[in-house]
Amino acid sequence: MTPVEVHEGDSPVILGLPHTGTFLPDAIFARLNARGQELADTDWHIHRLYDGLLPGATTVRATFHRYVIDANRGPDDASLYPGQNTTGLVPLTDFDGAPIWTEEPDAEEIAERKAGFHAPYHAALAAQIERVKARHGVAILYDCHSIRSHIPFLFEGTLPDFNIGTNNGATCDPRIEAATFDACAATGRTHVLNGRFKGGWTTRHYGQPGQGVHAIQMELAQSTHLAAETAPFAYDEAKAAMLRPTLGKILNDLAALAAELKA
Repeated sequence: MTPVEVHEGDSPVILGLPHTGTFLPDAIFARLNARGQELADTDWHIHRLYDGLLPGATTVRATFHRYVIDANRGPDDASLYPGQNTTGLVPLTDFDGAPIWTEEPDAEEIAERKAGFHAPYHAALAAQIERVKARHGVAILYDCHSIRSHIPFLFEGTLPDFNIGTNNGATCDPRIEAATFDACAATGRTHVLNGRFKGGWTTRHYGQPGQGVHAIQMELAQSTHLAAETAPFAYDEAKAAMLRPTLGKILNDLAALAAELKA
């Protein structure tokens, strides 16, 4: 299976989808313990949730699961949130802090996974950013994520529905941040800017507004679009139908901003 799926569009907006994939090579899947094989930390159905919301959007989607290697972590495995519980480039635990392997991967295997999965994903993403920027003079990367709303190992209490990350404003023009925040605020749902999730490595690495590349991360609480945040993690059509107009507004607003950002 190819590690990345790319659909090229003519919009200035690119959707990054690093965590919706569920593919694991048989040899890797067999070394996960029973808990790991549940794949509970998947960004369930996020590609479906965003499908068709912005005609012409480019999408770059990792097909492999984050337990193979996390496409939203840096290749050096530096912590994105020093001092806080998190998971690494190749996670050794799930989001609840429980071990997921019967045999943990060693340094040689991690290097192979970097070359076979992580590098191709980011090569594809970088190529699309370059292509879109050449076409429009600017590129806007919107990184799509979701997570369970209750994970005591990672954060206290209940996560807001919308969690916007721009690394404290460093990764995009303020107008992108404001348009996204305002659309979320208008729903009356819970929302936060640069709260527990400030944007992962993808957002921080590619977001270079001075170079015409803007990046923003949206971490949705999975309670917004799943029937339940437990197996089988079923997609809830009714919930999604309530959420999709807001996500569509965000994406279309960002696309409309592109002309202003070139000025």
